[in-house]
Amino acid sequence: MLAGMGVITTGCNMSSDSEASDGDAEPAGDKDAEGEDDGEDGEDGEDEDKEEAVPVEVVNLATGQIESILRYSTNLEAENHVEVHAQAARQVVKLLVEEGDRVSRNQVLVRLMDDEQRNNLAMVRSELAKANREYERSQRLFKEKLISEQQFNDATYEIDQLKIRVENAQRELGYTEVRAPIAGTITSRLVKLGDQITVGQHLFDIVDFESIVARVYVPEKHLPDLHKGLYARVSSPSLGDRTYKGHVQRIAPVVDPRSGTVKLTVGLGGQPGLRPGMYVDVDLVTASHDDVVLVPKQAVVYDNDRMFVFTLEEKDEERRVRRVLLEAVLTDKDNIEPLEGLNAGDPIIIAGQTGLKDGTLVELPAPPEEAVAEAGETVEGEPEAAEAGETAEDPAEEPQDEAMLASKTDERASR
Repeated sequence: MLAGMGVITTGCNMSSDSEASDGDAEPAGDKDAEGEDDGEDGEDGEDEDKEEAVPVEVVNLATGQIESILRYSTNLEAENHVEVHAQAARQVVKLLVEEGDRVSRNQVLVRLMDDEQRNNLAMVRSELAKANREYERSQRLFKEKLISEQQFNDATYEIDQLKIRVENAQRELGYTEVRAPIAGTITSRLVKLGDQITVGQHLFDIVDFESIVARVYVPEKHLPDLHKGLYARVSSPSLGDRTYKGHVQRIAPVVDPRSGTVKLTVGLGGQPGLRPGMYVDVDLVTASHDDVVLVPKQAVVYDNDRMFVFTLEEKDEERRVRRVLLEAVLTDKDNIEPLEGLNAGDPIIIAGQTGLKDGTLVELPAPPEEAVAEAGETVEGEPEAAEAGETAEDPAEEPQDEAMLASKTDERASR
């Protein structure tokens, strides 16, 4: 019994000592916590003083071709475009062409009924032949002085009149054959076989595709850049990515006082795919430079009426920007040719430059390879942490088993 009591008393004293030690440890813990807070405040102060880098994107300047372009939109038209009209009132007996057919100048397009005209021509020719015989007889008699000069003149006059009638009859017969006044393509047929047409009726449209032009109206301020033969490019949404070459054929000698523009005629010729009436964009190339430095427009920032770009400079493992004045030589829709101060290969800021100042600290995004590698390390580390956690749990179980064995041993001893 004494032995058992001694065991119990000893256990109580150990518990009291433990509680006392725990109570004494609390103030020390508070001091440690205060020390940690003081340390964090010191670090925050250092962070506030540290300059924060601005994330940006950079490209190196490249070289290439740049063009100064004046762009206008218009509809194509053919300068040689005619309407064919009937010159006789007759019935259509033969139709010789169809829409889309190419025809030559004076080619017969349609034939009309011509019986009356042929008969009239034959009759007038017969009268002329008779008059010629009478004229020869009168000429012989006049030489022999058997007829008067008046009679001889009457015979001459009659022949002249009959010749005129023959010409008129031939012309009337010719009207029964409708011919093409120019070479080109039949773009519309407005008559069909058997129609009874009237004088002046519209029968066909003919277009010379070799005469296709684009007419544009350019503000007079661009007159110094324009000249005959100026190169032009023509494109259309309906033609996809295809472009056509042309040249300025004519520049109007006057300026329209109402619009302040000058009419330019751009010749395109008979290039396949171009059609009169087609809506197109016309680019007048007023200047072109090859193998020059090109500054992307997305890199430009504006300060009042001046343009600037930011270049990247590295020194002492820091990246800072330098503001450079940009003076343009030529400009197109995407790029600017600089006058000076920039060279091929110079790194310039194309994203994040808004609000930057000369000397601002910047940082670049991590390359894709490094980002992928960091992600891979994080994923691969997760199974190892799990395995470590499982291993740490095993030793924690061992002390519990030993305590249970010791308790059972004490109970047996007390018995």
